[in-house]
Amino acid sequence: MGEQQARPEGRPGAGAGLRFAFGTLTVLRVRVHRWDRAAGGAAMVLAPLVGLVVGALAGAAGALVAWRGGGLLGGVAVVAVGALLTRGLHLDGVADVADGLGSGKPAEDALRIMKQSDIGPFGVLTLVLLMLAQVAALAGEFDVSPGRGALAAAVAATAGRAALAWGCLRSVPAARPGGLGAMVAATVRPPAAVAVTLLVAGAAAAARWQAGVAVLMGVLAAGVLLRRCVRRFGGVTGDVLGALVETAATTVLVATALL
Repeated sequence: MGEQQARPEGRPGAGAGLRFAFGTLTVLRVRVHRWDRAAGGAAMVLAPLVGLVVGALAGAAGALVAWRGGGLLGGVAVVAVGALLTRGLHLDGVADVADGLGSGKPAEDALRIMKQSDIGPFGVLTLVLLMLAQVAALAGEFDVSPGRGALAAAVAATAGRAALAWGCLRSVPAARPGGLGAMVAATVRPPAAVAVTLLVAGAAAAARWQAGVAVLMGVLAAGVLLRRCVRRFGGVTGDVLGALVETAATTVLVATALL
């Protein structure tokens, strides 16, 4: 995460939002000039640009590996590079949310379980199945051509970050005070979430119509998880937002493989 410097709240520019997004969602060394809710909201709307960069780099690595070693290794490379570029931030969120939902405990206890550093059986199983699905879907695309695999990786990563805007809608509260989740919760207006989703879907469809449909399916799947988490935990956390990213991205990859 990049260096952070607090500034008073106000209407942020695109630059402040992008710095916040890249500084918090990637390992890239970016100086975050503003660390407030206004900049956080802008970052969540602009987050698909982070996904595009991460997905393009991971897709390029996967295409190179697939060219020499086959589609399966290409899929593994995409998932590995994506995890490295984000320090596994979103994958960790998936595991924690799975443990929280699977615990069957009241919201307060479930949130406590999610904050623990260890991963429980629900988290391990969910994480393994999710990564297997991603690798398998990517392998199929790389087997068609390195370019198809790289496109799938870029679209999935971009769509995953588009889901963040929905997780940060003004109607969705934070489940607990403190942390990145509380910083960005309830900061995005619905028209902005709709606009960014349609923009990502439209751009994906321009490359391949199936990809555009897959984006909409991915965001919808993330919305289903979001509804479940809000009802179960009382709002969103950073882990929930990470789980939304991976749920949308995985759904995009599976849908792409099936369409």
